[in-house]
Amino acid sequence: MKEAAAAPGVAEPGPGLGSGSGSASFSGGTPPVFSGRHTHLWAFLLAGWLISYADRTVTGPVVSWMIDSRAGFIGDAAHPATLGGLIGSMFFTGYMLTQYAGGRLGDRYGHREMLVVSLLWAGLMTLVSGLAGGLVAFVVARVLTGLGEGVFYSNDRVLVIAHTPPARRTAGLGIVLSGLSIGLTVGVLATPHLIDWGGSLGLGGRAWSMPLYVFGVVSLLIAAATWVFFRGRGDRPLRLGPPTVRLIGYSLPTAAVIVVLFLCADAFGWPDWLTAVGSGVLFAGMLAVVVRGIVREGRSAALLNRNVWLVCVAFVAVMWNLWFFSFWSVQIVKESAHSSLGAAALTAAFNAGAGIIGFPVGGWIADRRVRAGKGRKPLAVTCAVVHTVLATAFGLSLLDGRPSLLLLGLILFFSGLFFNALQPIVHSLLGDLSGAENRGALFGLFNLVAEAGAVASPVVSGVLRDATGSWAPGVFTAAGVMAVSVALYTLVKERIPGAG
Repeated sequence: MKEAAAAPGVAEPGPGLGSGSGSASFSGGTPPVFSGRHTHLWAFLLAGWLISYADRTVTGPVVSWMIDSRAGFIGDAAHPATLGGLIGSMFFTGYMLTQYAGGRLGDRYGHREMLVVSLLWAGLMTLVSGLAGGLVAFVVARVLTGLGEGVFYSNDRVLVIAHTPPARRTAGLGIVLSGLSIGLTVGVLATPHLIDWGGSLGLGGRAWSMPLYVFGVVSLLIAAATWVFFRGRGDRPLRLGPPTVRLIGYSLPTAAVIVVLFLCADAFGWPDWLTAVGSGVLFAGMLAVVVRGIVREGRSAALLNRNVWLVCVAFVAVMWNLWFFSFWSVQIVKESAHSSLGAAALTAAFNAGAGIIGFPVGGWIADRRVRAGKGRKPLAVTCAVVHTVLATAFGLSLLDGRPSLLLLGLILFFSGLFFNALQPIVHSLLGDLSGAENRGALFGLFNLVAEAGAVASPVVSGVLRDATGSWAPGVFTAAGVMAVSVALYTLVKERIPGAG
């Protein structure tokens, strides 16, 4: 992580779009200037979220198709749900381990540069995922995809906060993040049709690769458009080379460690859950390195205070629920309601689609409270409570022999409204806990900790499903984790912009 630290003598990041460019762009003097409108910035960042989440969501429906068709490298596995969940966990292990590094690289080389690099990387690795000929090759490709996509989050949040008027900040965070829900919806709904298209083109048992090809190409196109946008709206050129080299230097050994973990598990016949425990050990090691670096830099007061830790740990529940429902919702609906893959995907999309409303509305309501001098914490607590109750109701509905698709869809939709509204509220609350010079590192630390939920959720849920024969225990576990976060949010001491 040391290579991501700012070079001695280099000016601290300023407020411009290229802020944090460090020695690569400026040394002292005025920081780079962003000359575009913040609403245009929102649009391009929304597109980035859309394709990034379509890229990563595609794995769940692809795994479901392999299980249903008994095809590919998962269909004939003894415990296909557990193996499918493990693949998702390997992806998020990579995604998790570049969170803090991505934020620090953005602080040094520029947040706009890191966003373009992330989109280019994701597009190329998604194409490679479609070309994979076996299980190990597919895991390697997905791990590398996660490592590249992991740098998007912390840099995107910093740009929105830096270039949006304070009165619209949380709404901006929510509008941009609605791309997540659109991407989830596209990934869930389009993947079965793209697989069918691949079958009609004669791909046969490799029809699953078609959505990966399509989403990979679209990701590259959005990366090119984003590069053109940033290039024309700043007073300094984009320099992608230095941050790309640093990211490659960090990612390759990290990917090697993750893949060795997977290969050892395969060679020695470890149970899949034990491999997931190994991912947890990697997370703990990375977190220890990050915390040690923060302490050595003398930034403990800014990045390791009580409020930051409460928000970071509470958000583990959000990532757990997000990737439990995103990864497994199609399979849950299909098995529980005994429906077709297409009908299950359409029903599951109610949860993802709810974010198109929930993200911006949650941000808009939070901004109204801030303008009135009130805090956002009560909103966060309320949203977490309602989601917990509705997730529990979803689990209870699965205990019925054959729940209706309408009932499952309605519960998924309304729980998704409150769940997605929660996220920009927490992001805005977190952003006000630190100064601008530390925000890249702050959001990197935040998502590093929170992604522990994304790593654990798919495989834990898959193990529970294979062990019990029902998805209900996994749903109740997700609801219980969210209930814990409610208590943590209540303990946070919020900083209200302009107060005092």
